[in-house]
This record gives sequence, structure tokens and C-alpha cells, in this order.
Amino acid sequence: MFALFKIAKKLKAMGILGMNARNYTVISKCNKRRLYPLVDDKVKTKELAVKAGINTTKKIGIIEYQHQVRNFVQMVKGLHEFVIKPAHGSGGKGVLVIKSFDDEKFITASEKTLSYMDVYQHISNILSGLYSLGGRYDVALIEEMVHFSNIFEKFSYQGVPDVRMIVYKGYPIMAMTRLATKESGGRANLHQGAVGVGLDVRTGQTLTAVQHNKPIFIHPDTKADLKELKVPFWREHLLIAAKAYEMTGLGYLGADIVLDKDKGPMMLELNARPGLAIQIANSLGLKKAMKNAQKHYPFDLTPEQRVDFILNQN
Repeated sequence: MFALFKIAKKLKAMGILGMNARNYTVISKCNKRRLYPLVDDKVKTKELAVKAGINTTKKIGIIEYQHQVRNFVQMVKGLHEFVIKPAHGSGGKGVLVIKSFDDEKFITASEKTLSYMDVYQHISNILSGLYSLGGRYDVALIEEMVHFSNIFEKFSYQGVPDVRMIVYKGYPIMAMTRLATKESGGRANLHQGAVGVGLDVRTGQTLTAVQHNKPIFIHPDTKADLKELKVPFWREHLLIAAKAYEMTGLGYLGADIVLDKDKGPMMLELNARPGLAIQIANSLGLKKAMKNAQKHYPFDLTPEQRVDFILNQN
């Protein structure tokens, strides 16, 4: 009992935000429910991003009805690669990355060979709601593939890292990058064994790193020193996250950003209910970060001014 009391006291001192507090004291106050579809629907999010001038992946097409599935090859005609994902999916479920294809076979990013019928069935599963939030009927979004920067090559095992930022009232207040491991199957999902690296929101430099909620310093597979990781084009990353506030009207959100080797930082998706593992990766609580922002940050600035305010903090 005394040990549990000590843990609770430590968490309180760190300003850790729990699930209930996130839902009932943060999200309910900062996010109007009518705005959720703007980020829960990846098609709508992409359209809004284009209007807001936010760099994001190009939409190739959407498939809404079962009778349209047979025509998906026509949609990608002339392309060499593409990504299929559910418009209402979460956690990367249902995302299919095709890096090359011809009339008979499709090669995925993990070098798996699929037939036309395999891809046809995958799209049908998306439409049926197999990967969607709440299992509701969904739409398949086909978009261009990101050519990920090789800057992170030694820090991630096969899979592609992304940057997750928590945005509070227009300010990115916490950031991490998720690095794939052999255990996570090349996916950047922390609960599957990926590495979470807390990043200094002012610089993009590593602060701390964890795997399975335990501190680590070396990537378990690549053996890279995680303290050497620093995300380039950091101002551009911050600006995408900051602009997401005006774009959606959400006062509390998660922004996932990837680095394309040719096009720079690109918004992958937004989340009105971002997870809380970022606190573990940073060894810092969101309560404390939000309280600091509320007390010291000016809230009448443009996205560019908010980013400069963060970058110029001591």
C-alpha cells in the first residue's frame, strides 16, 4: 500500500494526465464534438489541409461503394506505387503500402507479394468497416506514397518513424518520435514494442527514450545511440502542428508528421483523442505542460508567431 502511495505521489508531481482527466477535463472543454469528423475522416482532413496550405500526401482517389472496388487498378494507372487506407481507421490498422505492381501482382513495402484478388479483398474489408472506428461502414482512401528520408535509417528497424505532437490551444507542447523495431514488426506502435523517443519541443533533439515503458539509450536492433537523434526541419514540423489548430478548431489534438526526402515534413493525420504514452517517452506530464502554456503563452498569435515563440524560449 505504501509503495502504491509513493507511485501516486510521484505521478502527481510529474503532472501526469490520466485517461479520465484527458476525456473529462481536457477534451470535453477544448474539443467540440461537432468538430471530431474533421479529423476522424482522413478524406476530410486531407481536404482541409490542402485548403490551409499544410503539406500533406496527395489524394489519388476514394472508393465508397463495393461496385467501385473492381476499378481500383484504373485509379492507379500510370503510377508506380500507392497507399490504401481506411478513411476512419486508427492506429495504422488497414493501411496497405504498395511499392510496385503490374497487372498480375502487387509488392508491399514488406516485400510480400499480393494478387489482384488479395488487394480487392483488402479494399472490400475496409468498406465493410473491418478497420474503422466503431466498425462502421468506411471509405477506402488511395493516396501517394511517402518517400521517407534516410536521415532516420540507423534509428529505425525497417519501418518508418513519425513525429507525434500534442497541440494545446495552437501550441505544440510535447513531441516524440516512434521508431520501429524487430519486435514491433517494423511498425511504429509503442504497444507492439516500438521505441518512443521524447523530443525537446524547442529543438527536436532527443530528451529520453523508452521501450515497454522502460528507459533505453540504444536502439535494440540497429544499436544506434538514441541521444544522437535530432529531427531536421524542426520549425516546419512545428508549423504543421500549429496550423492544425486553426484548420480544425480543436484546442487539444495530436498531429502525426512524417519526413519525405523530397517534399519535407508532411502531415499524415490528426487525432482529437491522442494517446497518453507521449508522457512516458518524455518523462513529463501533460498536465504540467498545459499548465505552463496556459500561464506563460500568449494566445492571440498567428501559427508562425506561436512557433517562433516556442523556438525562442530559454
